[in-house]
Amino acid sequence: MGLLLFSATRSTPWVLSRRRLATLAERRHVPQTVIEKIVQKHAVGLPTGKVVKAGDYVMIRPEHVMTHDNTGPVITKFKSIGATQIKSPKQAVFTLDHDVQNKSSKNLAKYATIEAFARTHGVDFYPAGRGIGHQVLVEEGYAFPYTLTVASDSHSNMYGGVGCVGTPIVRTDAAAIWATGTTWWQVPRMVQVELRGRLSPGVTGKDVIVALCGAFNKDEVLNAAIEFTGDGIASLPIDYRLTIANMTTEWGALVGFFSVDDVLLQWYEAVSKKLELRTFSVNSGIPGPPEHPRINRHRLDAVRAAPLSSDPGAEYSSHLVLDLATLVPQVSGPNSVKVSTPLPDIEKKRIQIQKAYLVSCTNSRASDLADAAAVVRGRQVAPGVEFYVAAASSAVQREAESAGDWEALVAAGARVLPAGCGPCIGLGTGLLEEGETGISATNRNYKGRMGHPAAQAYLASPAVVAASALKGYIASPDSLDVAALPPSGPPVHSITSLSPSARTDAAETEARADDEPLLPSFPSTFRGPLLFAPQDNLNTDGIYPGKYTYQDDITLARQAEVVMENYDPGFASHVRGILATFPSLPPSPAAAATEDDGDDGSVKTGVILVAGYNFGTGSSREQAATALKAAGVPLVLAGSFGDIFKRNAINNGLVCLEAPALVADLTRAYAKDGTRGAGGRAGEPTVDAGLAVSVSMADGKVQVTGMDGGGTRTYAVRPVGASVQELWICGGLEGYILKSIRAEARELPTA
Repeated sequence: MGLLLFSATRSTPWVLSRRRLATLAERRHVPQTVIEKIVQKHAVGLPTGKVVKAGDYVMIRPEHVMTHDNTGPVITKFKSIGATQIKSPKQAVFTLDHDVQNKSSKNLAKYATIEAFARTHGVDFYPAGRGIGHQVLVEEGYAFPYTLTVASDSHSNMYGGVGCVGTPIVRTDAAAIWATGTTWWQVPRMVQVELRGRLSPGVTGKDVIVALCGAFNKDEVLNAAIEFTGDGIASLPIDYRLTIANMTTEWGALVGFFSVDDVLLQWYEAVSKKLELRTFSVNSGIPGPPEHPRINRHRLDAVRAAPLSSDPGAEYSSHLVLDLATLVPQVSGPNSVKVSTPLPDIEKKRIQIQKAYLVSCTNSRASDLADAAAVVRGRQVAPGVEFYVAAASSAVQREAESAGDWEALVAAGARVLPAGCGPCIGLGTGLLEEGETGISATNRNYKGRMGHPAAQAYLASPAVVAASALKGYIASPDSLDVAALPPSGPPVHSITSLSPSARTDAAETEARADDEPLLPSFPSTFRGPLLFAPQDNLNTDGIYPGKYTYQDDITLARQAEVVMENYDPGFASHVRGILATFPSLPPSPAAAATEDDGDDGSVKTGVILVAGYNFGTGSSREQAATALKAAGVPLVLAGSFGDIFKRNAINNGLVCLEAPALVADLTRAYAKDGTRGAGGRAGEPTVDAGLAVSVSMADGKVQVTGMDGGGTRTYAVRPVGASVQELWICGGLEGYILKSIRAEARELPTA
């Protein structure tokens, strides 16, 4: 795999490998999707006539880059690479939203440091209590039609609900954008998702995305850019689109995009009108407020004047179809977004709950609060149930208060939390305790995400969450007219594979990733004991629990102690034991994490982790990669990787290789019942069968010893390219930029 890197002091790219990059040979007319067109607008350094397509590595200059509570670590990275000034201060946006319930002096000091940095550099800053960053970016126009906006958070997909290409980056990328205005990005494969028909009364946007996650749960959209199309879109309100786009993250995609249409333009007209009326100057003779810097007549007229759409013949890797008219309300879980059940079916089970949540950027907008208020008005939350409510932003809360919806929720017994992430990220008040069951209008119900790993978490629409809080079990609202719904069962859906021509193009694209020589100082071999995690979709919450994510001063040694805690509490100690006893391995995780193997032809030793498919799916926390590396895991082999995790791994010097044949053999030999998802033969989450593995970086030969009664099996993987090797040698992207700055400083003439 080739990467585009860049100078930390200028915006021109540093090209370490030109495979799969824009070339003059691609001047022929090539139809583009609307997503590819928007990326083209924000790409820099392209050869004349180059048409951006899926698979290209490009340098992008995003319209905006948002960081939240993780701004603190980004500041540290920014300073460590030698940067002193933010290249484009208005490109950056800081929103404090994750740990807003934490009033400790330590957290308040962190927030104060972030605010001071913003003031010093002229960056737009939104303090704790203003709202969740993604909602703020939509409300304030940072996410805007036909633009590309990124965030150091996995749910930046949400911006696609307003015709903006939103995609996640990681902390190191954010620091690079601050310093240079740009970063590298590989344009994802394109997937078309066609929504047909019209939703029945009582079926919502949340039900659409929960159904999509459940119906297409075999990684059909993994690491893809989704373009939603079809006649069903016109009947979807913008809040539904935002919810659907938001949870395309959980579905596995990197972009979830709805094209600009009359519904969106009318929505912006209403937003613009509210902004015009935001003072008491109406009909008073006092001049009105100044024009909003981002949501204003000039920008909206520009959108209308130059509409963008996908070209006839634009290529998609697949075409998925969902018939909205066949959809009933859905419930996701427990503890997996890939399991969806029709509400009428699950209601019959009368699953008791102890907690209910109407929080998060997914479903805490004014319309969501109104739906919930209509359910609970004049009634009381069931005994033994705690119902937590937080608005997506302070503006949303004011709107709900004006409508009387906030008062109705509070009167029914809802416990109010500040506008912020809170329980959704596993922080603050109201987390799920051991043995409890909760239902939530959030986006993730991963094991341990919202509290104890031994709790059960379900996802549903705001109305269903509110009804469940009233009844004490997962239930439908009394207002739901079951007779008006289609028959309960899976919705009508289908998938069409990519066309032969697209398959050929994809094959050619992959074929361009040819063999590359090993760079000096990059290990020729990775070797060590093999541990097998027989689990697909092992997410970042399982690898690195959310409760540690915003402890900015946590050391690498401490990260090593808690790695994989939510998936396998004994993983870290087991790795330590192996490192202390296995021949030729470093005696401690710290030694394994910092060892420099030096010369060409060297061997890098450590524990080699093998996992299933979509390893590292979920949030953008880079500690999922750094914690594994710090624990003494220098290389991960998996069936496939979540793209954000892979990006974090590349940027931090953790080697990731896809080895589906090895995963298949280990699954047959050591997983319970020969399938992934239930642990090893004895149910253990991590299998240690006494195997050892050696991976050659020169030819991709993987040799596993100890299988078949002590024999050796050989597999083939694609080795990493020179650019990834260079990053590894430098200790990651941060080290590479620092090296570049120092090299440029040496070349400058002395006075």
